[in-house]
Amino acid sequence: MIDSIALAAGPLLLASLAALYTELSGALGVFIEGFMNIGAFFAYLFTVKTGSVLIACLLTGALAGSIGFALACFVRSTGANPFIAGLALNLFAEGLTASLSAAFFGTKGVLRSPDFPPTDRFSCVYLALSLLLATAFVVKKTVLGPRLIASGTAPSAAYERGIHTQRYRVAAWTAAAIVSAAAGAHLTFRVSVYTPGGVAGRGWIALACVYLGFRRIGGTAAAALLFAVVEYIGYSVQVIGAVSATLVLGLPSALALMLYALSCAGSQMRKPVSS
Repeated sequence: MIDSIALAAGPLLLASLAALYTELSGALGVFIEGFMNIGAFFAYLFTVKTGSVLIACLLTGALAGSIGFALACFVRSTGANPFIAGLALNLFAEGLTASLSAAFFGTKGVLRSPDFPPTDRFSCVYLALSLLLATAFVVKKTVLGPRLIASGTAPSAAYERGIHTQRYRVAAWTAAAIVSAAAGAHLTFRVSVYTPGGVAGRGWIALACVYLGFRRIGGTAAAALLFAVVEYIGYSVQVIGAVSATLVLGLPSALALMLYALSCAGSQMRKPVSS
């Protein structure tokens, strides 16, 4: 059971950390789902074409980082709405992966190959935990963390102190693109198969984890673990056959909505009553 929960928590924790980076920079990136789709597909494509998992990971990260950097620069230079830009990226990722799948493999369905090399299923768990510790260290123990937070919470004051707030946002979006693509790649490496729609809304759940964790590193990680437990319970119930698959797939989203509503209600109750 612990192994299954850890496998479910790995990619979700990575995606949640990616969302947290963008939130701390002042503009929540709703593109996490899109970059997870990009990571899942291109990890399979590059692995099949090169025969090397390491090269595939490097190429996928470089591609995702380049797209994330370009998207951030576009929003910065044009003043486009970050939310709309993120949604456009999600649609672009869906169309791109479907088109390239048909072009390279002749199908838009499930992709599998007998030559796909096996990988360590727990590599994403190790990566997620390492990145969690690294993020906590950077935010708490270096000047980069406070500057990133200042860029998101008080950009005018930060700019007056010589902090280039837009540069921090571009860097945060680029890092988020790479990390969320790594989360999507793990979904492919875990089963050695690429499945369209295999991300299954985890990018949106990652956004919920940031708010349920009150924009804190520990809280975000705890929320990701909670959703991993819910995912494990859902699949266990589905195997038994006592509950329909549609209901099981909707459990994480329903839990996110319920917990978000409770957190908002709790915040309102904690506010002092004005006289």
